[in-house]
Amino acid sequence: MCGIAGLMSLNCSRPSKEILYNLASKLRHRGPDGFGSHLVRDTGIIHRRLAIIDLKTGNQPLFGKNTRLVANAEIYNYLELSEMLKKEKFKTESDCECILHLYNIYGLRFTKFLRGMYALAIHDLDKDLLILARDPFGIKPLYYLESSKYFSFSSEPKSLIDSGLAMPKVNKRKRDELLQLQFTTGRETIFSGIKRVLPGETLVISRGKIIKRRRTNPLTRRKQNNLSQDLVLKKLGRVMEDSVNIHQRSDVPFGMFFSGGIDSSVLLFLMSKIAKKSVRAYTIGFSGKSVHNETKHASYLARILGAKHTRINFTKNDFWTLLPKVTSFVDDPVADYAIVPTYKLAQVARKDVKVILSGEGGDEIFAGYGRYRVPLGARLFGKRSFYSKGILDGLNVLKNPSKDWRKTIMDNEKKFSLLYHSRLQVLQSVDCQDWLAHDLLTKLDRCLMSQSLEGRTPFLDTDVANLVFPIADKMKIRGRIGKWILRKWLARNLPESKPFSRKRGFSVPVGEWIGEESDRLSTLVSQQPGIREICNQSDVIRLFNKSGKRQGFASWCLLFYALWHQIHICGINPKKDVFATLS
Repeated sequence: MCGIAGLMSLNCSRPSKEILYNLASKLRHRGPDGFGSHLVRDTGIIHRRLAIIDLKTGNQPLFGKNTRLVANAEIYNYLELSEMLKKEKFKTESDCECILHLYNIYGLRFTKFLRGMYALAIHDLDKDLLILARDPFGIKPLYYLESSKYFSFSSEPKSLIDSGLAMPKVNKRKRDELLQLQFTTGRETIFSGIKRVLPGETLVISRGKIIKRRRTNPLTRRKQNNLSQDLVLKKLGRVMEDSVNIHQRSDVPFGMFFSGGIDSSVLLFLMSKIAKKSVRAYTIGFSGKSVHNETKHASYLARILGAKHTRINFTKNDFWTLLPKVTSFVDDPVADYAIVPTYKLAQVARKDVKVILSGEGGDEIFAGYGRYRVPLGARLFGKRSFYSKGILDGLNVLKNPSKDWRKTIMDNEKKFSLLYHSRLQVLQSVDCQDWLAHDLLTKLDRCLMSQSLEGRTPFLDTDVANLVFPIADKMKIRGRIGKWILRKWLARNLPESKPFSRKRGFSVPVGEWIGEESDRLSTLVSQQPGIREICNQSDVIRLFNKSGKRQGFASWCLLFYALWHQIHICGINPKKDVFATLS
């Protein structure tokens, strides 16, 4: 795992070494174990290394036949690919070297062979091309900027701004999306001019201009199959065990985040089955009147499975003191309050391990969200649309509420409705397109990389998706129960997990804590430049002082945006807590 960045000039001139090295310094937290660079003709690329596999010879850039590679990647099937490519001469034992050999043989089709997570750049010296590619699920981030002098790219948009390549200017349309969705969609980011390489996308750049785009969908377009329940359960056990097994390929210690829920229980069961020693599992709990603490259940399962279990308590003091620091790392903003406890989990885990397995993707692949369980017949176009109500809708707090914040979501609904007969598959695809990549995976990436930790997601594996996505809807949802087939498998293998009991979820009492400080917070938030631009002060104060679950979450979103705007747009350094940072 690593940080990557680079420049390609538009006029064939040699890129600035100073800018390249500045980019590298801004990405040091992503790769403190090593630095490498390549600067030839009109292109320069840099690599910050977090050493996970091939600790001795895996430094980057990697050199191929007139090609150079930097990659923020784990290619889990690299051993199998090395066998397939045994006629090629390998110089290292790195999991990434196979990428160069595949590119030299298959050209832009090289990505179809990769099983893993990646954001990478290849400099093709023969053709004077720069190739950027990102894994189909978008597990690893990659951003780019087109200017009058350079085409530049980086693992994080903040590094592009801090290196003087872009101005910290808000894209207002994307800001409106953030406030209504808690994340932003599509190619554009909240920073004007800075764009994402989309999940599954490959870009070809020549003389600083994009000349070609290719994209791979992570979810199969096959029609729903008629596999029996017993056969699906049998295949599911094999494919999940295989995925967990290859996700444990590492030359450094690894562990997992363990909530005690369905997804993490599946992971811990399989990791414990495969591992030769006790699995390190990290669980966080919350103190507050409005949350149900399930750390006891997690501890019980960890004890049954012989895990080395660490319980972490997350307090309201943690929330107020850690939030500014966390916000500084979440440059691509995600108004998901789980960012703060995830950050604390990473702080603790980094003392023992360098790799963390996590259950992201389980709800998307197996249809676990409550929004999927609303009668699908009601979700017809013109009746009830997906993400039909925004966070701030109807609360009368925005001066000029956006009318098109749903556009990307709506366009994706229409696009996927042409590909799939199942309405449920359409909704799953919409979520995988944006919610997964630009909320959950962004959160995981920034929180873990801030602590120089690698995050791995075994549910987001092409073999798992190819098996589960085409199965009948009734195996995913029965009545009001989502992830039905995964629960069924877990009930057979780990009945102590009680997979059919009501799921409480990963809940942080943010509304409760904000309510306790509403008088002070309402004044501070309403006075921030980013908030004054979009809200009247009296309306913000009214919102913060009104009780209710919806009002509490809306207050959180405004609080997060106020902090994010102060740090990333106004350039204010995070201080000892939220109140000091906003004062």
